[in-house]
Amino acid sequence: MTRHVAVMMGGWSAEREVSLVSGAAVARSLADAGIKVTPIDVQRDMGALMTRLYPRPDAIFNALHGRYGEDGCVQGLLDILDIPYTHSGLLASALAMNKPMAKRLFAAAGIPVPEHVIVSSNQIRAGDVMERPYVIKPLNEGSSVGVHIVHEGDNDPLFGESGWPYGDQVMVEEFIPGRELTVSVMGDRPLAVTEIKTARDFYDYDAKYASGGSSHVVPAEIDAPIYDEAMRLALMAHQTLGCRGVTRADLRCDGDDLYLLEINTQPGMTPTSLVPEQAAHVGLSFQDLCVWMVDNAECG
Repeated sequence: MTRHVAVMMGGWSAEREVSLVSGAAVARSLADAGIKVTPIDVQRDMGALMTRLYPRPDAIFNALHGRYGEDGCVQGLLDILDIPYTHSGLLASALAMNKPMAKRLFAAAGIPVPEHVIVSSNQIRAGDVMERPYVIKPLNEGSSVGVHIVHEGDNDPLFGESGWPYGDQVMVEEFIPGRELTVSVMGDRPLAVTEIKTARDFYDYDAKYASGGSSHVVPAEIDAPIYDEAMRLALMAHQTLGCRGVTRADLRCDGDDLYLLEINTQPGMTPTSLVPEQAAHVGLSFQDLCVWMVDNAECG
């Protein structure tokens, strides 16, 4: 049994505050389960991080979100140190965070995804590169950071005076209307389908994390064949990238057609998060979920 777990949280990505909330909730839960917990607020100082990892923990609960914590960087460090950690490994983490590469692999596996193009921010400013409505996204951010829907008739500057802060390139993706669905996968088991309802344009950062930003219907009230297909596609996406532990797949349902938007290799563990809700739906408490994740931590 895992006796000592270091919970890595915080970081310096755009999702730092959410990560701190996730990490604090996980740390409390593991401590309540009788496990020694060392919380680590990860800063951009690898020497300090290495110091905090001694004495060596039995496992790391990686509660970091976004760049550097979710994209293979920290995973590579932990592989070198040979310390088991939760969630996906280096390669799967890097692939999932790189939206264009992940979509290419999903499409090759037969998973339906929205059409997209990769362009420069200057091309976006010069005019539409796709028929409206469309979605603009950073290539490698999570939690809907930087995502924006461009509707027919929108005239506002897309990036403002500060420009596009997420690199030189932008993903422009066709907008899929319909219902917002999500499926958590735990190991080799899809847990449930949740429909996300929000008054906002889509399930953006505020809808995800602000109190009252969205409501979750679990299980989703959709026809059984669509429900089963959403579960199948989520597991297929998880396996296509070689993910492990817990992931969450986000989909759109347009009539009877399902489209995979992306897969999250380190979904939130906050009080409003979807994975703990789906775990509870199948009879797993938050503590059960956290303990399972550290007991199934791997390295390499």
